[in-house]
Amino acid sequence: MLGPSASPAAVRIGAHELRLTNLDKVLYPVTGTTKSDVVRWYADATATLLPPVHDRPVTRRRWPDGVAEASFFEKNLPAGTPDWVSRASLPHTERDITYPLVPDDAATAVATLAWFAQSGALELHVPQWRIVDGEPAPPDRLVVDLDPGPGVGLDACAEVALAVRERMATEGLALVAVTSGSKGMQLYAPLAGTPLDGARDEIVSEYVKVVARELTAQHPADIEWRMATALRPGKVLIDWSQNNGRKTTIAPWSLRGLERPFVAVPRDWAEVERGGLAQLTLDEARDRLGEAPVTP
Repeated sequence: MLGPSASPAAVRIGAHELRLTNLDKVLYPVTGTTKSDVVRWYADATATLLPPVHDRPVTRRRWPDGVAEASFFEKNLPAGTPDWVSRASLPHTERDITYPLVPDDAATAVATLAWFAQSGALELHVPQWRIVDGEPAPPDRLVVDLDPGPGVGLDACAEVALAVRERMATEGLALVAVTSGSKGMQLYAPLAGTPLDGARDEIVSEYVKVVARELTAQHPADIEWRMATALRPGKVLIDWSQNNGRKTTIAPWSLRGLERPFVAVPRDWAEVERGGLAQLTLDEARDRLGEAPVTP
């Protein structure tokens, strides 16, 4: 779609036209990864990214001048947003916020993700529910966020992930593991056809909290369910609170705004069982497009 240093470029994707500028700007100085590389990643990943992301309001974390400079979270659509960007206005404490949506339409999805990348939006964060007929629907998935404390890493998260998988299987929940591209992992499970199908977010959150407390009681030296930082060294926090309807998690297949362009990537359970997991970079993640487990 783009040359490696084409700048600026007017591109047409389906019926949508957008202008991409400064495509040779380096956003990851350590690796020399440019805005053009980021645009190409999201274009290549669109088909794989759509199942877990479409119709969820997207909070973007933007690094307009690259990861060595300041970043900020953006929820509301800015002035000048193209008319073709799908959106939903949702009430917040002081005012409504209009979020972008990535629709379940290939051409519009590619154009939307390219528009995100043009603004320096490297990270995409979404809730566990979707917009249906213009309104927030009940959560259609749950998430278990595994956050390693000081002194432990991804291998410890993998061990906890296996324990969570075994426990949640008793309720018929089928988990998909995702290495977060940062420190830990997320585990996702679709709720359709389970006892939590159609449940409010607070019910789902309470269920994950109960599981986290049970596993902490069984493995007190390795697992923690409470949020206090002082309790985390040497343990993996099972963060149940990400199921709160007001919270978001990093989207599977999203880039991360770290020193290197790591990606949140779904992983096969055989990999988790073997251990020795590592976070994957953009190039490593590209090799898995279309082959990794599908995230709900």
